[in-house]
Amino acid sequence: MADAVLVLTVIGVFFLPVLGFALLILIPAAVGVSLGIRKLYLKVLIRVFEFATNRIQQHDSRQDLNGNRGEQLPDNNIDALKDKNSVAMIQEEERTTLKKVRSFGTLRREFELSDCYHFCRQGIEAIADDSVTKCFSAAELPSWNLLTRTNTHYEFVSMRLTILWVIGFLFRYCCLLPMRLLLATVSVGIFMVATATLSILSKTSYKRHVSKYVSLMCYRILARAFSAVVTYHNKENRAKGGGICVANHTSPIDVIILACDACYAMVGQVHGGFTGMIQRAMSRSEAHIWFQRSEVKDRQAVSNRLKEHVSDPDKLPILIFPEGTCINNTSVMMFKKGSFEVGGAIYPVAIKYDARFGDAFWNSSKYNMIQYLLLMMTSWAIVCDVWYLPPMHRKEGEAAVEFANRVKHEIAQKGGLVDLLWDGQLKRMTVKEDFKKEQQKEYSKLLKVE
Repeated sequence: MADAVLVLTVIGVFFLPVLGFALLILIPAAVGVSLGIRKLYLKVLIRVFEFATNRIQQHDSRQDLNGNRGEQLPDNNIDALKDKNSVAMIQEEERTTLKKVRSFGTLRREFELSDCYHFCRQGIEAIADDSVTKCFSAAELPSWNLLTRTNTHYEFVSMRLTILWVIGFLFRYCCLLPMRLLLATVSVGIFMVATATLSILSKTSYKRHVSKYVSLMCYRILARAFSAVVTYHNKENRAKGGGICVANHTSPIDVIILACDACYAMVGQVHGGFTGMIQRAMSRSEAHIWFQRSEVKDRQAVSNRLKEHVSDPDKLPILIFPEGTCINNTSVMMFKKGSFEVGGAIYPVAIKYDARFGDAFWNSSKYNMIQYLLLMMTSWAIVCDVWYLPPMHRKEGEAAVEFANRVKHEIAQKGGLVDLLWDGQLKRMTVKEDFKKEQQKEYSKLLKVE
């Protein structure tokens, strides 16, 4: 009798959590249904963030009161100081600016070290307001979200806030992280087994239907590994077979976010190891486009492979991120023209993440893939909006670059992002000589002599 009770106890301890795990996460993900638990979780987080913001504001107001107890100047003295500062700034500007009309001899005799202030000012302005470099670092949050990886740290402002931060830390690392790792493992395991089974079937409409269902199910379970809450807008504009879906690029998770709602053919370079194993598993069920390293440099070969895929309406639409690198979800940078030369319909997609719950931007120069995935799995959640835009076609006589810029502008406008003309590869390359020469020409105009 005692042995039977012990067995039932052990079964209850292990079976009930597994059953609850399956009922609350796996089964709803498999059928594409949400129970509303994640949205309720986000509402609780917003309340916690509001409490933390109020405590921080109270702390800042006390600091301001303690720091502003000195005697203030009368209004007339303040106005006098402002006038003196304005006059001094004007005199300094006149002293450090070169005169526009000088003879060459006078210029040689009167050259001063202050003449190089122009370069110093230009350099400081470029550093202070650099629209390119800011796209490759995490955007500053307007309020603190109890994560130590943000730009500001308030975890020790007050005792209540410290206790709240410690509880949140333990919850994320001791509760959310193990559960999310389990979800990711289950998702990858189901995908590997399902694709291996599908490889036995012949290429029929039934296989394509089952393959799409398996893909959606696995990606939805994997999205639960990041507590992803995605809102899809204008689903009637989703990409169709024979088309190319282009989107702004913030994170490797972009693929998971989009693949939870529709199936796509992926494009990329052949890899080894775990990534290569996933690529081979994906190719067993659907036609994807993988390039060898030697083929990537051959633009014509890549273009031919893409055109061949697009010409078949029965194949999945191609998913491409034309920026070629991850941007911090505040801007959209230059789209490479290659995918806009293939032909067919272009289906633009705008993705906008809510950084309050977790910054999805992958700073590849700071974190490797494992570190990045760990940060995502220890964030509160991944929350984003996805807008499907109407399909766009290349106009007659329109260059591929112009078409790419037109699509990019529509994505930026819909997602509330800044539309930049700069190449995202500046993240890894030095500035071109042409841009340096432009600055040299501008400075030479200041030295123009008669």
